[in-house]
Amino acid sequence: MDMGLEGRKVLITGASQGIGEGLARSFAAEGCELFLVARSADKLAAVAAATQERHGVSVHTLPIDMTVPGALDAVMGFAEGADVLVNNAGNIPGGNLWDVDEVAWRQGWELKVFGYINLTRTMYAAMKRRGGGVILNNIGNGGENFDFNYIAGSTGNAALMAFTRALGGRSLDDRIRVVGVNPGPVDTDRIKKVLRSHAQRTLGDAARSAELLSAYPLGRPATVDEVAALFVYLASDRSAYTSGVIITVDGGLTSKRSV
Repeated sequence: MDMGLEGRKVLITGASQGIGEGLARSFAAEGCELFLVARSADKLAAVAAATQERHGVSVHTLPIDMTVPGALDAVMGFAEGADVLVNNAGNIPGGNLWDVDEVAWRQGWELKVFGYINLTRTMYAAMKRRGGGVILNNIGNGGENFDFNYIAGSTGNAALMAFTRALGGRSLDDRIRVVGVNPGPVDTDRIKKVLRSHAQRTLGDAARSAELLSAYPLGRPATVDEVAALFVYLASDRSAYTSGVIITVDGGLTSKRSV
């Protein structure tokens, strides 16, 4: 299905690996011009080179730590004209209230929670001046499934869900759509690390992490491409009446736990 996105400018944060890398591939396949931001210059360059070679689109990169002073200005100077912003950068630490001290909690929120909010605030103003745009927030279903052992992430994700709904409830007045996506477990290096940690804690052996997959729908996490495809649809005009909502992609895990 042609999403009608060819030529649109898409800014993706945290684009050097995992879901961010998949987002770059998927938007490039639609003919979008990409503006990719991440901390790792080497990984970002590799993603850009592979994407350009496969899809022949223009790919611009900005290797930067978005938590350092002046980073927001640098990102806006790099991609202020983006038609689509995908907030994706973030790595809130796992652990319970006593595992995650104040410093680690604040550092995790600085990139994901405040990073999303601050970039959205500035990009929204630029989009409004140009007559519209789309802002997509990659959040995570931890904001719906409150987890004792992921308390900083559950709390941060819940805050971003509220932020997305509050802003997206009126953003169409400015011809801007704001939508959140809550992936569940996704087949990335991060989930493999999480599973190894869970296996060590619950089974006493990190090498038995594959056994935990039996509790997942279809016995597996979502693929990166399954999640990225939703973002592409939400960014397109085929989803022109979608704003102020959160769409969960977790194979039914959230609904299962609610029963």
